[in-house]
Amino acid sequence: MIDYIKGNIEELTPTEVILDNSGIGYRILISLQTYEGLNGKKDAKVYIHHYLREDEELYYGFASKDERELFRLLIGVSGIGASTARMMLSSLTSEEIRNAILAEDINKIKSIKGIGLKSAQRLILELKDKVVKGAGADNSVLFSTASNSTAEEATTALVMLGFTKANVNKAVAAVLKEHPNATLEEIIKLGLKRL
Repeated sequence: MIDYIKGNIEELTPTEVILDNSGIGYRILISLQTYEGLNGKKDAKVYIHHYLREDEELYYGFASKDERELFRLLIGVSGIGASTARMMLSSLTSEEIRNAILAEDINKIKSIKGIGLKSAQRLILELKDKVVKGAGADNSVLFSTASNSTAEEATTALVMLGFTKANVNKAVAAVLKEHPNATLEEIIKLGLKRL
């Protein structure tokens, strides 16, 4: 499975990028969010979602793991295909989509081309609990300052205490920002004060 492709940007349009990697040009479909992230760069690292069906093989690319995780969450909803999910990520930012799901803002979701009332309701129904628990977001960014295992252990411990993953991730990120070399016990104690 391909996680990312790194290479020179040969062509860039608002809907696709062609990356040259070792003489091979990869045609990758992108959202406007990714286009904005890549615009003006000569080379890039694009995170890939490999879409394979019996009649077609496509690469969907994202400037961040966070956007790719949300894309995968969206295509998991029945009735939302890869093209619709890409349209959603072109119309709204990842954060706006998550906030609309959490706030149950049907009108904001319906404002996206290709999403009707039934699809918007299904999207909110199927994804609200997952988004609250922190699904569809890349959490690896949180753990870049401390050792991964320590931060992950602290996150797991706090979630097991009954806090939602989204709130725990915010608390742990804030603790690590202020105290990058905190021990496991310190991360948990300081995290509890923030929750």
